[in-house]
Parts: sequence; C-alpha cells; structure tokens
Amino acid sequence: MPLAIIHSRGLDGLSAPEVAVEVHLTGGLPSVTLVGLPDTEVKEARDRVRAALQNSGFEFPSKRITVNLAPADLPKESGRFDLPIALGILAASSQIPATALNEYEFAGELSLSGELRPIRGALAMVLAAGSRGRTFILPETSAREAALARDVCVLTAKTLLEVCAHLSGQCVLKNGEASARVLEATEIYPDLADVRGQTQAKRALEIAAAGGHSILLAGPPGTGKSMLATRLPGLLPPMSQEDALESAAVLSLAGQFSPEKFGHHPYRAPHHTASSAAIVGGGGVPRPGEISLAHQGILFLDELPEFDRKVLEALREPLESGRIHISRAARQAEFPAQFQLVAAMNPCPCGFLGAANGKCRCSPDQVARYRNKLSGPLLDRIDLQIEVPALAAEDLQKAAEGEPSAIVRTRVTLARQRQQQRQGKPNARLNTREVDRHCFLSAEGAALLKQVMLRFGLSARAYHRVLRVARTIADLADSTEIASQHVAEAVQYRRFKTD
Repeated sequence: MPLAIIHSRGLDGLSAPEVAVEVHLTGGLPSVTLVGLPDTEVKEARDRVRAALQNSGFEFPSKRITVNLAPADLPKESGRFDLPIALGILAASSQIPATALNEYEFAGELSLSGELRPIRGALAMVLAAGSRGRTFILPETSAREAALARDVCVLTAKTLLEVCAHLSGQCVLKNGEASARVLEATEIYPDLADVRGQTQAKRALEIAAAGGHSILLAGPPGTGKSMLATRLPGLLPPMSQEDALESAAVLSLAGQFSPEKFGHHPYRAPHHTASSAAIVGGGGVPRPGEISLAHQGILFLDELPEFDRKVLEALREPLESGRIHISRAARQAEFPAQFQLVAAMNPCPCGFLGAANGKCRCSPDQVARYRNKLSGPLLDRIDLQIEVPALAAEDLQKAAEGEPSAIVRTRVTLARQRQQQRQGKPNARLNTREVDRHCFLSAEGAALLKQVMLRFGLSARAYHRVLRVARTIADLADSTEIASQHVAEAVQYRRFKTD
C-alpha cells in the first residue's frame, strides 16, 4: 500500500490537537518532502529517520516520499514526529503491517541508531488523547510521566525495532508505569520549625497558605525572608488529582517535570534579571513562563523592586484571573497561572533603613525612587504585606521553638476544606459577588471595616481583599462569621507603606 496514515499529537499551548501523519510513496527521483507547516526541527526528521531506519535493519525506499502533517494550518515543532514518520514510511512500503495502526497514537524522537529519546509535553498529549480511546506508544522516559494519566493505556518502547516488533505481533510492549515512589513532602520542602523568631511572619504564611493569598515580605537583609518563602510550599494542602495533573502537564511542556514529585506544589524563584517573556511566557512558539510553571504552587520574587517594571506590571492580570493569554502575530496560546505570589524586598536600596545602628546612608529621594518601582495597582493585588524585622542576638542563640510544617499544614488543610465545602475554591479566588455571598460580617466587624476604609482610604479592590483575608482567618478559627478580631488582624497585614 503506497499510502499510510499514522496518528500523533501536536502542541498548541496546553492543548494537544490530533495530527495525522500521512506518508505517500510514488515513482520518481528519490526524495523526501515534508508539508504541513513543519518547522526546522521537523524538517530535520528526514535525515534522522533515514539513518534510524537503515541502522535498524530496514530498507529506506528509493522513491519519492511525501509526508503530510495534517491539519495543514497547525504549526508543527520539535522532534516528536520522528517515530510516526518512520512508521508511516515502513507501513507504506509494506515492511510492517498497517492493519492495527489506527488503534495507536505515536510520538518520539529518533536517534541515528534507532533509539527513542524523550519528548516534551508527553503528559499533555496523553491527556488530550484520552477521549479517542487509542493506546499511546512513547519513549520509556516520557511514558513514565504520561502513565500518570490513568484513563489512557500507555506503552513504553526503547527503540524503533521494539515498536515494529509489537506492531508485527512478535512481542508485546510493556505498559508505562509512573515512578514507583513519590517523594514525601518532608523530603522536598524545608521545615517551618527551622525559622527562629518572626512569629508574625509565620502567622502570615499560615494565613496565606490557608486562603491561597499573595504575600510581600519586607525587611533588612538576613532577617529570613527567603527562608520563610521556601517553607510556604510545605504548608499548602495536598492537590487534587485534577490539579496535580494540570500542574504536571504544564511542567512537562517545558521538559521540567519529575514523576517522583507528582502532586507536590512547584516552587519557582526566577532571578530579578528575568525578561517579561521568561516570567509570563512567550516566544515565536509560545511556551509557558514562570507564572505558569508555578501553577498550583509558589512564585517567589526576591528583591522585588529590582525586577523590570514592565515585568512586574505584566503580573497584574494573571494575579486576578489565574490564566495568561499569549498573543503573537502568528500564534496564540493560553496557559493556566493559578500561582501564589511571594515577594521579598528591602526597605531601601542599602537595606538598612530604620536600623538601630544607623547604618543606612540612603537619601529620602533614593528611598522614594526605590519604593516607587512598585506601582499602587500591583501592591493593591498583594493581600498580605508583612514587616520582617531584624532579630536580636539572644533570639538567634535560642533553640528553634516554632511549630513544624506538618502541624501547621493540618490546620491549613482543615481551613481549605471548609472553603471547598462552602464555595468550591480558595478564598483568594472569590470574585466580588462571591465575597458578598460568603464573607459574613458580624455587626462589630462591619463597623470596624467601615472605619478602616474611611481612615486609610482603601480602594474597592483593597476592601474586598481585606474581606477575603478576614474570611481565611475566620476559617482557621472555625468561625462561620467574620468577627471584629478577624477584621483587625486582616487589616494589620495591609499597613505596609511605600511612601
């Protein structure tokens, strides 16, 4: 049969549309033509496939070979189409049977020796293939992550020969299996008990974890801001299976997913020199940025004012919506970005403003310019703004006496369960109408919040964010209504000044 059709998948953002690899053999001068908007990586498959077939003991047909990647208007990139193209050539030249090909989908990059190499986005491709009911054949490394999608049968292969032997009925490929051991949270995240002092900051971390709130830690160098930030993922409640799969699929697109860490909240800490495309995503072929790689986890921005202002302003929309839409002239893509922002900054350029030893030599203009790098609308979107003061020598010499992360995580999990039962989402994700419906204020709490609005001139956004934080504090206290003490504690976390 001179025509063979092999099923595979492309990548368009987090979606993985089906791609039909059509291979046609005809008479004429020997050549290989690839059509269907292939990029350079896909075009180079001609040479990889030729060498892989010959080194695997197959004959490369001396005919005119046309490979069409349909649909034609979907750009194709990466080496994942090597295996489908090779199988299409073998089926079209009757070197392997083509009868069972419709039951499978294939993806994998070929080495010149015929070995299969891992690909990006395997989990996203398998999740998209679930509705088709086909079996997916992948390289061994990629199959370990794809096997996490339990609704799809995934087979693993090491070489092109193994795939051909399976299709010919000479042997049976093994089922892909996820990592036998998933690491415990205590093996991945450092313990909150290691932090000495900073009682208010640790309380703020607990509230942030319970409600999914963003947090800004401000204080001089060496007070433990980064140390606190690295411990927040260990306080978060376990992810649902759906959220864990979505987070893993985004990491898989960047080739950064490890099956041993499945179900654990990602922690991303980009350097302050990162570009806007690196943070929010982009490129000619849109790729997820740090905010998407931190989906269902933590995005830590240390030295916040040192980031480019355009980069920081790009965070405003995804902080509200939980998604990022990347639009380029030829490509558009949307990625999930439900991350918790944890930021740290110094009080001034040198970091020692207000220190008792008088080390700061920054002028008022320098301090103002430093703090004005953070816009009001961005600060308005940060729920908790905490001072992290320097510790006295006697506090540093004391043994750590704080609660371990496991105990705090238990309280956080109970509070998050109350939110799921009441509204189906964390408090930080409540919209305006849902805030009115679920944030019940007592009479004293309502009066106090009204006084706070008048005294501090809170914006409407800040008002609703105070309510969300107060709702989280009430959930930690297992209170159905928001009392005045809950409002008072929420308000004190918004009194960080930038003027």
